Amino acid sequence: MANVELKKIEKIYSNGFRAVKGIDLKVKDGEFMVLVGPSGCAKSTTLRMVAGLEEISGGELWIGENLVNNLSPSDRNIAMVFQDYALYTHMSVYDNMAYGLKIKKIDKNEIDRRVRNAAEILGLTAHLSKKPKAMSGGQRQRVAVGRTIVREPEVFLFDEPLSNLDAKLRVHMRSEITKIQKKLKTTMIYVTHDQVEAMTMGDRICVMNFGEIMQVAEPLELYERPANKFVATFIGSPAMNIIGGVIKKEQDKLFFKAPSVDFEITNESMKRKLEKYIDMEVDFGLRPEHILSAEFAKIPGVEIKGDIDIVELMGNEIIVHFKVGDTTVIARIDPHSKIDKEKPHTFLMDMSYCHFFDKESGDNITL
Repeated sequence: MANVELKKIEKIYSNGFRAVKGIDLKVKDGEFMVLVGPSGCAKSTTLRMVAGLEEISGGELWIGENLVNNLSPSDRNIAMVFQDYALYTHMSVYDNMAYGLKIKKIDKNEIDRRVRNAAEILGLTAHLSKKPKAMSGGQRQRVAVGRTIVREPEVFLFDEPLSNLDAKLRVHMRSEITKIQKKLKTTMIYVTHDQVEAMTMGDRICVMNFGEIMQVAEPLELYERPANKFVATFIGSPAMNIIGGVIKKEQDKLFFKAPSVDFEITNESMKRKLEKYIDMEVDFGLRPEHILSAEFAKIPGVEIKGDIDIVELMGNEIIVHFKVGDTTVIARIDPHSKIDKEKPHTFLMDMSYCHFFDKESGDNITL
């Protein structure tokens, strides 16, 4: 096992495009780190530089005590799982898992020990004689993981390995990969565009956008204390509500004012942080679960009233989309709430969970 450290890592292509912009990231020994972000954010490019499949344009990449910028993939003691499995269809599961070891001329008995040990970890012992075409998508994915386990690498790399699976199997394989990581106690870096996958799997999550790191934190901290508006709206489903408005001061009181939304800011800590934004535009943010239907609210809050647009009955909750001025706001409310689509509905905003973001930088003002 080993830690992985990226120091000012850059990727600049021959046409001058700067895909990765001098990022710093430390992955601790034995940690499950997830890189997440929208398509084109350079998360896979970053992973491929760690793997040695992409040339590093600048900065330093360390695996354990070794600077590996100029080492070939085979000399980095890493193993990578791709989204397309890349199995040899004419070989058995056993031979697929053993192939890389045979190429390295490892002793036959040692190969057998490693393959059978990996098969036991992955629940593949009964399938070793099968060929990939006779197996389900989830089983084939486990074979791909097994092929990396037998190499006994210091670092495992996963590039969107579940993207080809159906929704139910994805959920199952998420837990399987997490269990494997805990059992092996090894360092894993996992790339996904699915923020639910990231939140449920990672010890820590690195959120990326446009080749930069937006925030690195544990899942709950990302959700409750997003560093900026991008993280706030990317992490969480439905996304955090954002309403643009202006901070105003009236008779020593501070207010947030927007079309159809007007409330006093009473939290003293928040007031101090917003003092320098008086008469300036800011963005107010609040997650859907902190907007409650008034008839079920048991806490004090700020009233917000809107015309119902869409009602999604989810069984354990109702997702309501409603209009406040020109802004669509989403509430996640009690499943027994009485929502009349033809009438405006009153909601309560729980202000103990609110955020304010700088209009220009997007930084979270209230952290």
